[in-house]
Amino acid sequence: MLVRIYTKPKGQLPDYDSPVVLKSGASSVEDFCNKIHRNLLKEFKYALVWGSSVKHQPQVVGREHLLNDEDVVQIVKKV
Repeated sequence: MLVRIYTKPKGQLPDYDSPVVLKSGASSVEDFCNKIHRNLLKEFKYALVWGSSVKHQPQVVGREHLLNDEDVVQIVKKV
């Protein structure tokens, strides 16, 4: 099964037109970052997640957090 994750740039609406597609067994925030760009994890600070995988909208999560289908993710980088 595939998991569709939508990206949300800071200060903008989520991009529902082109989701990042992950396999259901490999759907952590770390897998999501690697799918976008392999150097993204070096600058990773935390992620904001909206959707069914979190209790609060949005919720701050780390790279181990497992994402559900149709979650929205905003990556926050170190300055």
